[in-house]
Amino acid sequence: MKLLLHICCGPCSIYPIRVLREKNVFLNGYFYRSNIHPYTECLKRQETLTSYARQIELPLMVDEDYDLEGFLRNAVYRETERCRFCYYHRLTATARIAKREGFDAFSTTLLYSKYQKHDLIQSIGRAVGEEIGLPFYYEDFRVGWKEGVSVSKQMGMYRQQYCGCIYSEKERYLGNGRPVDSLIR
Repeated sequence: MKLLLHICCGPCSIYPIRVLREKNVFLNGYFYRSNIHPYTECLKRQETLTSYARQIELPLMVDEDYDLEGFLRNAVYRETERCRFCYYHRLTATARIAKREGFDAFSTTLLYSKYQKHDLIQSIGRAVGEEIGLPFYYEDFRVGWKEGVSVSKQMGMYRQQYCGCIYSEKERYLGNGRPVDSLIR
């Protein structure tokens, strides 16, 4: 099978790539950027992933767009549903490229993270697959969470502290609505 794998970041790609390669899946990676804020954070994640892809000889496509305004237009006044919009846009972009480039299916490393809304990703992936006319490959990669974290730390990879959007960055610092004391000092 020839699979286009949406990759949210280098550390989250380690385990899914290993598992898929062990299954003899031919992989290409795809990095979608418009959901990652601020731009400097986007560049850190992109640099880490690009470097890792070179090390493991993974063909990688990087989205050249950075549509901050588009992301925000979809999220403003619907912040509680922002993940739904974000998953949909990332998976739709991946599926369209996969279809255009002749892949057999598409998937995402979001299925690796224990912090993501797994059932929602699966549901949206399947709906996008039907909409685009290309199967969504589902596998629960969360079983490899600890392995991926360990390997990424051993490799000295940049490890982000929030999902990507400006709202998730805010939650990182203000989880309960109050500033984290260590940041105020």
